[in-house]
Parts: sequence; C-alpha cells; structure tokens
Amino acid sequence: MSTRFTIERLGAQGDGVASVEGGHVFIPFTLPGEMVTAARERDRATLMALLEPSPLRVEPACRHFGECGGCAVQHLEDGAYRAWKREKVVQALKAVRIGCEVGELVPCAPHTRRRVTLSARRTEKGMLLGFNRHLSAEIVPLDECPVTLPGIVDAFDTLRKLAGEICATPRSFHMSVTATASGLDVAAAGSGKMEDRQRRSASDFVLRHGLARLSVDGEIIVEPKKPVVMFGAVAVAVPPGSFLQATEPAEQAMIGLVGAHLSRAKKVADLFAGCGSFALRLAAKSEVHAVEGDAAALSALDKAFRFASGLKRVTGERRDLFRRPLTFKELNAFDGVVFDPPRAGAEDQSKQLARSDVPFVAAVSCNPVTLARDLAILVAGGYQLKSVTPIDQFLWSPHVEAVALLEKPRKRR
Repeated sequence: MSTRFTIERLGAQGDGVASVEGGHVFIPFTLPGEMVTAARERDRATLMALLEPSPLRVEPACRHFGECGGCAVQHLEDGAYRAWKREKVVQALKAVRIGCEVGELVPCAPHTRRRVTLSARRTEKGMLLGFNRHLSAEIVPLDECPVTLPGIVDAFDTLRKLAGEICATPRSFHMSVTATASGLDVAAAGSGKMEDRQRRSASDFVLRHGLARLSVDGEIIVEPKKPVVMFGAVAVAVPPGSFLQATEPAEQAMIGLVGAHLSRAKKVADLFAGCGSFALRLAAKSEVHAVEGDAAALSALDKAFRFASGLKRVTGERRDLFRRPLTFKELNAFDGVVFDPPRAGAEDQSKQLARSDVPFVAAVSCNPVTLARDLAILVAGGYQLKSVTPIDQFLWSPHVEAVALLEKPRKRR
C-alpha cells in the first residue's frame, strides 16, 4: 500500500527525508520539495510515483540510475549537488563546535574514476557483473558507467568473461579493477579455490586480453606486466588490491593543498602512508618518514624511492597506528605531519599529535564525521585550523573527501 509523502530535505546518504508521526521516512531518489507516493516499510520506503517534481531535478546521466546502487544523486542539479556535499563537511564541524570557513567543493568530472569494485555471480543464464542494487545483494548488470574511466567501462565484457574463468563458487564475489599505466589490474576476492586447469585457463585469458595482472584473495595468479601508478614523477609498482585515491584529479588537488602547507617543513611524517602518494611527492622538497601498517604497501613505497632520482631521503616504518600511534615525543622530531587514515579516523594518533610541537599539520579524510572529531582534538591541543577544503572524488555518491590544514604557534624558548 502506497502513502503520500512530502520530501523535506536530503539525508546524509542522499535519500529524501519525510517527516511522519514518530520519526522520519527515507525515500531514495527523491528531492526536497517533492510530493511522492511510496510504499513504506518501517523507516524506509520505495518510490512509486512522483507527483510534484522539484525544479532541481535533472535527467540522470546513466540509464542504470535508480537500479544500480553505485550512485545516489544523479537526479540533482549540479549546483545544488555541490552545495549538499559541502554542507556535509560544514555540519560535521558544527557538531563538534568548530568554527571555520569551509571552502568551495573541488568538483569531480565524469569518467575519471580509476578504481572500482564490481560484484559477480554465476547464474543459470551466465555470469553477472555489475554493482549491487540499492540496499540489496542483487547484482545489476552494467552496460555503461559515466563515473568510471572509459578504459574500464570498455572492458566490462572482458571482465565479465574473466569472472567466469575464475569463478569457483555459487556465491557472489568481488572484483576490484584499477586502471594503471601498464593496463588493468584485477584483484578478485571470494571467487573460490581454482583447480590447476582453471588457473591455467584464467592465466591464458589474461595474456590474450592484455591485462596487467590477476590476483585472487591476495595471491598473484599471473602478472604479465607490473601494474605501475605514477605519483608525480615517481613510478610505483602497486601491490594487489592496494589503496589508491579513487580519481587522479582529486589526488592532485589533495597533494596541491598538502604540499603548499608543508612547503616550509624540512622533515615530514606521512602517517597512514599507503604506497606513498603523499610521501613520494613531498620528498621533492622535504625529508619524509612514511609510517604504514601494510607491509606490501610500504615495500612498494620503498622500492619506488630507491629507483627514483632527485628526491630527498625517504624512510619507512611498518607500524599499526591504531594500536601504537607515534608518541608526541617521536612527533617532535618533525616540523610537518600529514595523515590520511581509513574512515575510522585517527583518534589516538590525534591525541598524541595534539600534545606535540609540530608546527604544520595536514589532515586528509574521506569521512567528515571522524575528521571533525580528530580536528576537535587538535584544536583543543592548541592548533589553529586555517582551512578546510571539501573534495569530490566519489561523483554522485554521498561520500566526500576533505583536506584540513592546521598550524601551532612555536613555543618561545
């Protein structure tokens, strides 16, 4: 049974929010000011009919929008979309009582995402490959994706056939695909244990279709070409399934902000360093100590530095910063710090940093809520928040990146 709702605002995940007796109902693919009918189930509802559309509603860029769960707000006009994303950062800071002007959103262009995770499953009709339907395990097969680099989209049919080559389970599994300078790097997870014949067939398939690498559950099955990503002028041979910023333009925007802020720092600590997207660029001007918990990522960073030229010294340390953050005494050896943690943020590390004398800090985050929490810790420790810049690299999704720049006045001696 459908009910009539009036949409009041967009929620944090991009759903339209309607007030009802006792709470709110979240209705995907609706916009503020719209009147709709929807089939309600508890606090969620499925859109049935659009009675009064918003003037901010536009034609979605993708034919799969509304079925595929990869995008939430393709139907929102661009200016309103940018304002909504910026406001997510504004509200996160307000929630912890931080008063700082938030910059305009650095936009994300279509067809720029270089890393996607696809779902796959064998069915009676053949292999399915695509993204999951909104809030569902059902896979929506894809023919297009205006978010993703054309080189990946053009390979969808090849990737679907590769999924069939490696599939050894009746269950759904994931294939992460990264566009590198050497070709597509495919990392599967949960596809099942392959027999020797299946491994040979999959290897032959990769060679025939010019893919750079295939790995399954972290094991390299075949690697015709070492997948290489450029961090500035430095070539990095990335390990299977390694973290990369989703788009190269967003990565460039981040390093521009961080690099300018830390330009006067002679010694920099790069915390949660990954494969070195910040460290290897900052090393053009500063000595860098890169700290990372993943051994393969740290090894890739170290090898890239050793084969590069024109860089200042880069050292590496494998360390779980969640369990054992750098102490404030260790941090005092540096005059600049950048940290880019996972979505959980860097609460314990921020507490140590707040006690330090490091004059310049750059905080990078894909989660405005945990970023705001960490910034509140630093501000309470004497840091001055100079700027916060939201950066869009997850186009038409609810996710937003941000770079915050802080300074602490030097103590008089």
